[in-house]
Amino acid sequence: MYSGYLTDVEGIKVGHHHSKNGMTGSTVVIYEKGATGGVDVRGSAPGTRETDLFKAEKMIDKIHAVVLSGGSAFGLDAASGVMNYLEKKDVGFDVGVTKVPIVSSAVIFDLNIGNFKIRPDSNMGYLAAKSAHTKENTQGNIGAGMGATIGKILGPKNAMKSGLGSASIKIGDLVVSALVVVNSFGDIYDFKTNKQIAGVYDYKENKILNTIDIMQSKDSNLGFNVSNTTIGIVATNAILTKSECNKISQMAHNGYARSINPVHTMVDGDTIFSMATNKIETDINLVGVLASEVMSRAITNAVVFAKSAGGLKSYKDIWA
Repeated sequence: MYSGYLTDVEGIKVGHHHSKNGMTGSTVVIYEKGATGGVDVRGSAPGTRETDLFKAEKMIDKIHAVVLSGGSAFGLDAASGVMNYLEKKDVGFDVGVTKVPIVSSAVIFDLNIGNFKIRPDSNMGYLAAKSAHTKENTQGNIGAGMGATIGKILGPKNAMKSGLGSASIKIGDLVVSALVVVNSFGDIYDFKTNKQIAGVYDYKENKILNTIDIMQSKDSNLGFNVSNTTIGIVATNAILTKSECNKISQMAHNGYARSINPVHTMVDGDTIFSMATNKIETDINLVGVLASEVMSRAITNAVVFAKSAGGLKSYKDIWA
């Protein structure tokens, strides 16, 4: 496992709320002063909210929160609860009569684990925001990671349990952190050792299988039953423009590619947000390289900290 958490960036708050019966939840990242934001969506099956505003030509250049949720598209409703919470705290873009919180969101597909009728909604988003604080460091089966699973080419019954992970890198005064919910179609590798640590699992033979090998021998359409998405956030105290934050999100996807294989497929909705609190002058290339590194670390943590649930084994059941 790797050290650090997204809250290592001063002023960043993280909160979670989930349902154990529903095996789903929401995770909220808040920066009340407004962070410069960016996003990059690589998967072909995303579920997102308020991503157009990150384009360089759009007027809004600061965001107040990012919400990661389960529940597929239903889970986008959690962002409304976060907006409600922040408006009550007088946080948002001033439009005269009130302040409108700028809240972006992305969701994972977890309806096939737990009770699919229980989904993140406005109330769950509100409670996640209410719980947010600067000392949060919980990983694994928490928040949006509650229903995360990995390695689903043979269907959900041959998947393994994953979760939410986070990690940080500090270089002098510069802090670059990542938080990610790993709900991937592909297998997971520790990028330092290139060892497969989780993925498709043969529950009869009690062994991990390889998705690429199965794809090469499997003559069928993957279909809807393997819908997935890995969603994450990079936070930093670097001074960055909106265009530069978009570039950081792009470079952070290298962390996905080093740790998840295959990745960015037609059945993934892979998305990475970036948030910059604009405190430290530094080189954007350094921030991007560190973002890729720390995202890979966070992916490993999401697997290592996960616990078995819903009849699915976790890393701890196999390697501990």
